Amino acid sequence: MLAGDPCYDRVLAALPQRDRFRRALGVAPGQRLIVVSSTWSSRSLFGGTDDLLPRLLSQLAAELPADEYRTTAVLHPNIWHGHGPGQVRAWLDSARRAGLDAISPLEGWRQALIAADCVLGDHSSVTYYAASIGVPVVLGTFPQEDLDPLSPVAALGRTAPRLLRHGSLREQIDRAIALHEPGQYKQLAEQTSSSPGESATLLRRLFYDLMDLKEPEDHPALLDPLPLPPYAPARRTAPVRVLTGAIGTDPPHVAVVRHAVVGDGPDLPEGPAEQADTTHTVVDEETRETGRLQLADVVVRCAAADDPRVGPPAAWTSEALARYPYCGLVAYVDGPDRCVVRTRAGDLVRLSAAPDPDGRPDLCDPAAYASALYAWLASGRPLNEALPEITVRTGATAHRVTVELLAP
Repeated sequence: MLAGDPCYDRVLAALPQRDRFRRALGVAPGQRLIVVSSTWSSRSLFGGTDDLLPRLLSQLAAELPADEYRTTAVLHPNIWHGHGPGQVRAWLDSARRAGLDAISPLEGWRQALIAADCVLGDHSSVTYYAASIGVPVVLGTFPQEDLDPLSPVAALGRTAPRLLRHGSLREQIDRAIALHEPGQYKQLAEQTSSSPGESATLLRRLFYDLMDLKEPEDHPALLDPLPLPPYAPARRTAPVRVLTGAIGTDPPHVAVVRHAVVGDGPDLPEGPAEQADTTHTVVDEETRETGRLQLADVVVRCAAADDPRVGPPAAWTSEALARYPYCGLVAYVDGPDRCVVRTRAGDLVRLSAAPDPDGRPDLCDPAAYASALYAWLASGRPLNEALPEITVRTGATAHRVTVELLAP
């Protein structure tokens, strides 16, 4: 090969950083990261006339439980530049308020691919790169007739599963992950580059030959490593409908399932509500749907404890209970693994998740812990019986949460 593929080489070199990239994207243990990718042609996932991708992203945000899945979007730079960032953000608005993260069109998408558990894409090079590094792929659209049938991308279209528009998105994604075999796309990976890991050497040699100069002998040709993205957990300012169940006292435990309420869609996808003991609604104080705040069971604020605009937590929680007289509990999230809540009875409580086995913070949204405590109290159980620790279960993951009474 004349030059190799620098982009692919940077991805290959960064594969050992997968766990760090996942934490940077706010993916907690037990969560699955779903990356939705679209190229920019008229027959791409984003390019159709039926608003497929915005609707698909909103459907994903509503159907996938918030604490079991994390969703990001990787859109071709020409989508952003052709329509303008403001228009693209407007199209994605409902999904973004429900927790979607739109990755920068120039930086960060490679790290998202490495971190992904599944990529929902089309005939883009991003989807192909994902398959080549062994990530399960589901094709939301794929114009096979637009591609050279002998091309590697066309081969991906013949082998990867297709998304059924009217089926359960969660079931299809979970099936693609469960049925994926290591090495499933080995032949595609071999066609990505005939000289993997060698592009820097090949390109420099080519450039120096073109200039008729001798290459430096004491400086190896190297590519910049992929940087660690800034920490960016999911943020939901859309209302969240919470299902709770399996409440028990020996030891104290609560199961929590949370779904974002997207646009004018139903509060919950079909099915899950029938399996819950109780349901309640959580609303972020920075929501656009301010009318929902007066109807919320739990109101949440995310800020540093020393934020002079709203903190400290004790002050905000006291003000919030007065401002929203119909809510049963308010929560001030002041860290990735903790929050301070105040109950309608006036008790001020610190909820702190135990660290992961490696000592790092549990990255589950602390608002889930506030919902667990709300459900505990709403079931008629006293606060003191939740002390000193309650187990909060999200999907298959158990979070040990310390319950500490604070001075009022």
